[in-house]
Amino acid sequence: MKHSHDIPSAFKHEFADPRLWWTRAVVVGMAAVAGLVVVGFTWLAEEALDLFHFFNAKAWWFTLLWTPVCAAVLVWLTRRYAIGAAGSGIPQVMAALDPAVAAGQRPLYVSLKLSAAKIALTAGGLLGGLSLGREGPSVQIAAGVMLAARRWLPRQAQVSAHSLLVAGGAAGIAAAFNTPLAGVMFAIEELSRSPEQRNSGLIVAGIVLAGMMAVSINGNATHFGVIHPGPIGLALMLPGLLVTLVAGVAGGLFARLLLASSRGNPLGRLSSWRGKRPVLFALVCGLAVAVIGVASHGATFGSGTVATRAMLDGAADVPPAFVAVKYVATWLTVWSGVPAGIFAPSLAIGAGIGHDIALLLHYPHAPALIALGMVGFLAAATQAPLTAFIIVMEMVDGHGMVLSLMACAVVASTVSGVLSEPLYGALAQLQLQRLPAPVPAPAPATS
Repeated sequence: MKHSHDIPSAFKHEFADPRLWWTRAVVVGMAAVAGLVVVGFTWLAEEALDLFHFFNAKAWWFTLLWTPVCAAVLVWLTRRYAIGAAGSGIPQVMAALDPAVAAGQRPLYVSLKLSAAKIALTAGGLLGGLSLGREGPSVQIAAGVMLAARRWLPRQAQVSAHSLLVAGGAAGIAAAFNTPLAGVMFAIEELSRSPEQRNSGLIVAGIVLAGMMAVSINGNATHFGVIHPGPIGLALMLPGLLVTLVAGVAGGLFARLLLASSRGNPLGRLSSWRGKRPVLFALVCGLAVAVIGVASHGATFGSGTVATRAMLDGAADVPPAFVAVKYVATWLTVWSGVPAGIFAPSLAIGAGIGHDIALLLHYPHAPALIALGMVGFLAAATQAPLTAFIIVMEMVDGHGMVLSLMACAVVASTVSGVLSEPLYGALAQLQLQRLPAPVPAPAPATS
């Protein structure tokens, strides 16, 4: 039997239904709000880090006192008032998308309250000079804003909470990196496990609009400027392959280390102490991060964006051991229990790998290897190669390296998959352990 497409009926459904227009307006409007919130959060985070650097420049010993206290206070506040804001934020959104989580349980992971807490606590971490990023937290922040749109949708609206969470999380990436295309890919690759085809266009429109909010305020410039990678040919193959393999192994081990820390099984006694005295443990981690920062002349403080930009610009003031110290400082920051993302620190570590290999091999076009290191380490740490590839491509305007960046992301992610299970998926499973235990059914009465 043939079914003809009834154009008048389709036109009436798409353009004459006021409830459908209201649904579109709510989703798109809240996506714009989510983008603006992330832009404001970005400004606050950068101001907080600038303030830290201002005071740290006055006295080298300042951070040895301030950073540990900051870490301890942040962990206390998180555990006391907003336990759902701990960590990156991406695992919480993935947990909220799990079918096992009922509608009434989603506020454990995503809500306006947690979004507000995430903004304040992450900015506080950067005010303390801790080695963390704001991009992962942006995912949870924007998802909380988007989920709030549910209360204004018509009762019969076909936009589900799942769609709003996907749109919000992806909008956070789009606005945080100023990369709308990366937001769409993040939604496909990491968040959306059962995309709703009917509303996919509306959801993508919301993600892109959130990214456009960042573009309209911050400008259309790329995050790290425009790189000049030099000729892309056979000369890049061997150095590029070496960067890819090193970044893949380092990123895979980094993901494994973060998972082991979250599960409490590295360095047994320390993990036991972390569980019993979390605030004191955070203070010690903060002190270690401060010592590393002082020893590296401040290179490891904050997200690492300044160091990444300096390497891409050819600056020679990055310490020789930057990769190792940034690696450890980021791990300690995450292990301390403060709200912290790893995207920006991962980009900085990857940039350091590419920079070091360029120096080792005397490769004349270091920006090409730095870009490959960035995409390789991020893809390996997150095992989200397409998202990593697009983020780096858009951040450095690396369209001339499209195939090289894509190949690097896929290979590095594959290497990482041998060393570690996917980081965010495993962390999301840990988040699901916070669900209250089901109440056992009463035993049947016996006569």
